[in-house]
Amino acid sequence: MNPFTFYNPVTLHFGTDAIEKLPQELAKYGDKVLVVYGGGSIKSNGVYDDVLAILKQANKQVFELAGVEPNPRVETARLGAEICKSEGIDLVIAVGGGSVIDCSKLIVAAAKYDGDAWDFVIKKAFAKEALPLGVVLTLAATGSEMNAGSVITNMETEEKFGWGSPAVFPKFSILNPKYTVTVPRNHTVYGIVDMMSHIFEQYFHNATNTPVTDGMCEGVLRAIMEAAPKLVEDLENIALRETILLAGTVGLNTFLSMGSRGDWASHDIEHAVSAVYDIPHAGGLAIIQPHWMRHAVTENPERFAGLAVRVFDVEADGKSVEQIAYEGIDRLSAFWTSLGAPSRLADYDIDQTHFDKIIEHTMCNGPFGNFKKLQAEDVRTILENAL
Repeated sequence: MNPFTFYNPVTLHFGTDAIEKLPQELAKYGDKVLVVYGGGSIKSNGVYDDVLAILKQANKQVFELAGVEPNPRVETARLGAEICKSEGIDLVIAVGGGSVIDCSKLIVAAAKYDGDAWDFVIKKAFAKEALPLGVVLTLAATGSEMNAGSVITNMETEEKFGWGSPAVFPKFSILNPKYTVTVPRNHTVYGIVDMMSHIFEQYFHNATNTPVTDGMCEGVLRAIMEAAPKLVEDLENIALRETILLAGTVGLNTFLSMGSRGDWASHDIEHAVSAVYDIPHAGGLAIIQPHWMRHAVTENPERFAGLAVRVFDVEADGKSVEQIAYEGIDRLSAFWTSLGAPSRLADYDIDQTHFDKIIEHTMCNGPFGNFKKLQAEDVRTILENAL
């Protein structure tokens, strides 16, 4: 494995009583709190009332920013940063899923910056400081509640990029599986695809001697695949929600990438697709990633075959390494489809019209991908195969 330094300062409160830890966290910060959330589901499922009641009991002055988009916009983050600056906000609390958290990360960084928030996303500036950020999670998916990364969309330029800084690690995250039981089936499926995709991105690397992290990746994937089909048919099952909730966090809190550098090309391609078409991120991943896998098999077929056998239960006897590898990829795609995820770009009415623009965005920093380096022609092949 590669030499590494591990750092993750997030305090994680997990369980059906986790919200009871919020008062002790609030006591560490000042009186002005900005609550950031999305489309309003937290008001119908009771999470908003729980959080606001605790804030009131703690005598906090509450400000709100609602309407964070599924693909969070830089414009919304700019608005949040202005509120923080003008009102002297002491703490930002993201109440929602990955999109709300990602937007809030840009808010807390931009609140301490004199320039434009987009500067951080395009690497024009680096966030050296930020306001404190807390999280009350309502969707198992991205792992943003326990990492320092964020993905932001600029609709004006049709760009969507990931960025990050240690300064935007949440100070605390509250994970109550009860807060996820009202997540509808389609968003539950998207969350499952997203967390699995994150694990695959970390699994496909070029480091050697990684049996510990390989085994961790494979174990989390098996746990997800055992729970997921049951959960989509029993959405209010707390035990299943609990399993998926923790899997999403472990899937991208950097535990699984110790000593290696994952690929992430599938995410880069999907970001370019959803920047143009504004489709659900995980829906795009369910389409793109299996096609990236088929394109990348020849890079290290043994690694794909090992995954196929140990996670997808592919029988190896009498088959070549390549046959085993492709069968595993087919089983992944079939699994996601069985849950209700899309499998073709055509499912979103996407054709080749904007492929040149998508490819241009993916190639903005040159060849990309750490397991297999992709050129423009590779991206076009993957997109065409995904039609």
